[in-house]
Amino acid sequence: MSPTTTLVRNQWYVAAYSEEIGEELFARTVCNEPLVFFRAEDGAVVGLADRCIHRRYPLSKSQRVEGDRIVCGYHGFTYDRTGTCVAVPAQTRIPRSARVAAYPVVEQDSLVWVWIGDREPSAPESIPRAPWLIASGWTTTRGLETIQGRHALLMDNLMDLSHETYLHGGYIGTPEVADTPITTEIDEEAGVVRVSRRMDDAECPPFYANSTGITGRITRWQDIEFTPPCLYRLHSRVAPQGNYPPPDYVPGRDYSVDDGAFHTEIVYALTPETEHSVHDFWMVARDFAIEDQSITEYLHTNNRVVVMQDVEALNVVEAVIAEEERTSGTYQELSINIDTGALGARRLMANLLKTAELTEPSGGVEAR
Repeated sequence: MSPTTTLVRNQWYVAAYSEEIGEELFARTVCNEPLVFFRAEDGAVVGLADRCIHRRYPLSKSQRVEGDRIVCGYHGFTYDRTGTCVAVPAQTRIPRSARVAAYPVVEQDSLVWVWIGDREPSAPESIPRAPWLIASGWTTTRGLETIQGRHALLMDNLMDLSHETYLHGGYIGTPEVADTPITTEIDEEAGVVRVSRRMDDAECPPFYANSTGITGRITRWQDIEFTPPCLYRLHSRVAPQGNYPPPDYVPGRDYSVDDGAFHTEIVYALTPETEHSVHDFWMVARDFAIEDQSITEYLHTNNRVVVMQDVEALNVVEAVIAEEERTSGTYQELSINIDTGALGARRLMANLLKTAELTEPSGGVEAR
């Protein structure tokens, strides 16, 4: 099963951070769909197709938002929050077909989710949560990079953290990450892949040594939960070597039972832009030194370096694979034990494809 370029539609995807969307028009492409967002007068986020029905002018290039309406900057076609055209120039009759697609939007945990597809959206309750991003007692730094590579490559990258040892040495990688075996659970009913790596006696990488103040070796746990196609959560626990959590400790749950450790929630949203590019939303939430801005800046700077190392590597891999597909029609790869998480994620993605309606998109469904 090779990394596919097929876009999985009829799914919720992260389109933006809440802080990115205000009264001004905001553009982003998701699964080949050009979208425009803005915040309506009641504070809700509105998502519409970013092309005027008249002459295809991008609505996001317009300068006028009148209340809850977008006025196209080319000829003045005016759309309400449902995508219905309510005014056209030089005539009172509005053509019945004058409308643009409206996309269901849910805002939670500081993330703006959009439903991409031509079916009715699944319930907002089905969207996976990342409560640490807004929880009291936590602070978060975040960023976004767009990788010129297919969604599956970023998914593979995040599911196999052994690459930290080689690609991210000097930041988050140490020899123990690659040397420690993993355990993998594929919960097909819940649609979640879980990968755990428990390091009992590990070197403390600079990312954690300089942010926590730990000196010496550490007990380091990495517990991944990935809900395809979009939300990835890495529950990271570091503590001085030999400091183990109590029996009732569950990664990602109530951290108050484990006050002898430092907890970091690394959250990624993997949102396809096109078949060969993916938006890499990255977030680092922590429950220690939450008022220390210098640590926030340190973690932001260093995590962005790590992300950019991934970006560079995945851009190269995409170019290599695309060339081999172009010249040979296929390519070869070899998987080993460390790839069980990635292979499980690929399997769940294949399941999503089977259940999705793989028809040409109708351009969204009517907003509710």
